[in-house]
Amino acid sequence: MSLNLIPPPIQKINSEIFTRAGVELSVLRLDLMHPLVNGNKWFKLKYNLLTAKAQNYTTILTFGGAYSNHIYATAAAGNLLGFRTIGVIRGEERLPLNPTLSFAIEQGMQLVYIDRETYRQRHTPELQAWLRQRFGEVFIIPEGGCNLDGVRGCTEIIAEVNEIFDTVCVPCGTATTLAGLTLALKPKQRSLGFPVLKNGDFLRQDITNLLTHYHASGLPIPASTPASWELVCDYHFGGYAKVNDELFSFSDEFTRTHGIPLDYVYTAKMFYGVLDMIQKGCFVGDRLLLIHTGGLQGNLSMKNIKRAG
Repeated sequence: MSLNLIPPPIQKINSEIFTRAGVELSVLRLDLMHPLVNGNKWFKLKYNLLTAKAQNYTTILTFGGAYSNHIYATAAAGNLLGFRTIGVIRGEERLPLNPTLSFAIEQGMQLVYIDRETYRQRHTPELQAWLRQRFGEVFIIPEGGCNLDGVRGCTEIIAEVNEIFDTVCVPCGTATTLAGLTLALKPKQRSLGFPVLKNGDFLRQDITNLLTHYHASGLPIPASTPASWELVCDYHFGGYAKVNDELFSFSDEFTRTHGIPLDYVYTAKMFYGVLDMIQKGCFVGDRLLLIHTGGLQGNLSMKNIKRAG
C-alpha cells in the first residue's frame, strides 16, 4: 500500500531571537509528504488501512467535524487506495459546503450528518452496531485515527530523523501523535504537546490510556523506555477551530519571514506557543524540533469561520 510519499525534510529556522535565547529550532515538514494525504494524518491512517485491507474490508467509515483534516485525508487516501469511504459528520449539514467537505465529496466520500448528542456516542458499541446495520460491513476508524493502529503509525514519524533533538513539539487534538512520538523518542528526550482544544488538560488521561494499552498490545515499540511528555494548555486561542486577528497576523508574518505556511487550527497555535515560551526564557540551551502536521487545506475553510475574540 503506497502513496509515493516524499520523505519529510527538516528545515532549520534561523533567527536572532533564537540565537540570543540559546535555542536551536527546526521544523519537520510533514506537510510536504504528499499533496493530499500529508502531515500526521497519513501516519494515523496507515496501519488502520493496512488492517482493513488484511481483513478484506472495502469500505472505511470514520468520524469528524465539518472542518476535519482527518475527514479530508481519509477521503483522499480512500480514493487513491481503492476504498469506499463514509464520513459521519458532527452536526447538521450547512450549505454551501465548506472546502473541506466539498473536497471529501469530490473524492467519493459519502457524508452522513448526525446531531451532536448522538455524535458523542460514536465510541459506543450501540452506535457502531447501528452504523453497521445501516451501511453493512464497514471498517470503523475512530475520530482522528485515535486508536492503537494510529499510535503505531505515529511512532514512525521521526524514524528517519538522524539529528538529535532535546524536545519535540507537536499540536494536539486527540493526542494520538504525541503518544506515538513518546514511544519513539529516547529516554533523555521529551515530547511536548500543545492542545488546540479549550481545557485540553483532559488529554493527560487519554495519553496515559493510549500508552498503557499500547504497551499491553504487543505492538512494536521503537524505544525501550518511553520518553517523558508534557502538555502546554495555554495556547488554544479559545478552542478548536477558534482563531483571532493576533493568530492570523502571527501566522502570516511567520510565513513571510521563514517561508513555512502554517495552518490556523493546529500548527499556528503551536508555533505561537513555542515562540512565546522562548521569549519568556523557556528552552534555554535546547534543540527543538517542531512537527508540522499539515492540514493547510483547512485554511480555506477557516475563512468561513467567525473569528474569535
